[in-house]
Amino acid sequence: MEIFSAYDLTGCAWSAAQLAGCDPKTVQRYVAMREAGGVPSKRASRTRSIDPFLAKIEEKVERSGGKVRADVVHKDLVAMGFRGSERTTRRAVAAIKESWRAGRRRVYRPWIPEPGMWLQWDWGEGPRIAGRRTQLFCAWLAWSKFRVVLPAWDQTLGSLTACLDAALRTIGAAPTYLLTDNPRTVTVEHIAKIPVRHPQMVELGRHYGCVVHTCEPFDPESKGGVENTVKIAKADLVPTTTNLRSSYGSFTELEDACARWSEQVNHRTHRATHRLPAHMLEEERAHLHALPAEPYALALGEERMVGEDRTVRWGDVRYSVPPGHEGRKVWCRVHGDELVIVGRRAHDGPGRQQTGGAGLAELWRHQLSTPGRPRIVEAHYPDHPGGNGPRQPRPRPQTKAEERFLAIGPGAEAWLIEAAATGVARIRAKMARAIELASLVGAERVDAALGLAAIHGRFGESDLASICDHLARSSAAGPTSMADEKHSAQPGTASWAAVRGTPRERRGNGD
Repeated sequence: MEIFSAYDLTGCAWSAAQLAGCDPKTVQRYVAMREAGGVPSKRASRTRSIDPFLAKIEEKVERSGGKVRADVVHKDLVAMGFRGSERTTRRAVAAIKESWRAGRRRVYRPWIPEPGMWLQWDWGEGPRIAGRRTQLFCAWLAWSKFRVVLPAWDQTLGSLTACLDAALRTIGAAPTYLLTDNPRTVTVEHIAKIPVRHPQMVELGRHYGCVVHTCEPFDPESKGGVENTVKIAKADLVPTTTNLRSSYGSFTELEDACARWSEQVNHRTHRATHRLPAHMLEEERAHLHALPAEPYALALGEERMVGEDRTVRWGDVRYSVPPGHEGRKVWCRVHGDELVIVGRRAHDGPGRQQTGGAGLAELWRHQLSTPGRPRIVEAHYPDHPGGNGPRQPRPRPQTKAEERFLAIGPGAEAWLIEAAATGVARIRAKMARAIELASLVGAERVDAALGLAAIHGRFGESDLASICDHLARSSAAGPTSMADEKHSAQPGTASWAAVRGTPRERRGNGD
């Protein structure tokens, strides 16, 4: 522009060159280019070594649908006699591809959602908790822009169904369509590019009165809203160096963070509608339909059968179940660091919480364990006390003599258990002697004597008769004393303490 201004002022190429600070030949060239209608800023194309091969490159790009690589094209051109560098080939291939795509760009029609029609969902990679991966389930109500983000440990069918049930109950109603892409939990296969639905997802849709629908591949208009939700949620919830968020110590902390995030975005003015999604949801609920009282069975988790030992197996670990569910089906799912067991109510029991819905109850929650460390609750076995320690033997008489001895009373049962554990000799003969004493002095006195003998460890031949005589002379039993080394009948050496000094010392004193 300075050259043109100087030339228009002076009308002389030499004078304009002095004013613009350039060579007169440059002024003449620019002026001639302007008069010919050219653009001075655009460089004139020069003959290149690859120009004879451009037709072949266009042919390869057309045949491959714009997917052929430049290095593959370069090898073919070298075989055809091209002597240029691979960089030259790459530039030519890039330019031809751009020209090829210019007339074949895909045009999208704007997707206008209706109220009460579409709920979209997708998954995103969540933060790691104690080295374990998590997933973020993101749901987006298309018309009101209402968002729900829930954490999960995996993307299995049980976790997906539980998250869908929780999202629908957070919204408070169900839409007409549930839209997602084509994961294996929703679409099992494609036949002639027609998606084949997972049977469980079809049943889930029937349960909630929704149609499970999948979008067309590579169609951002129909599912772009929930993909943006995933992108924003990951940027805010996953700890990175940009958001300066600290790592999560537990799954509960991640749940709280997701709940706070959902509350924040739903009470913030949306850029497209200039309204709060929470307020728009109140309007959209008029176009939604009610949810069933009970959740879909698969939302409760994976099905398990309770064994005769009142346990279920999850991850090769046994977890106990309250009484009354032996041989019945229950549903198990992981919630945070706990295994949640849900089933049909049998009878009232400890540790149960109502889940809502007729006939369903949360039976118990166990902390997750590892193989080899079962989770067994003592309260689940009221008819089997004792825990994992040695069990107290229970006498079961097999002969008439044993029945008559145990009929004396609980003292006889305690005496037999202690005598057997101590290894007393001639137990049967002593039992017969106790039966004879019971017939002579009464079963009550003999039972009390046997109980005292078991407590004090007196299993001698005449100990039972001696205790019976003592009980007959005294009205109440004396204090309990155990025969041990601290209480011995042997004469002591306390009397020698009065004698001072050794024999040598006594001789030195004239003794």
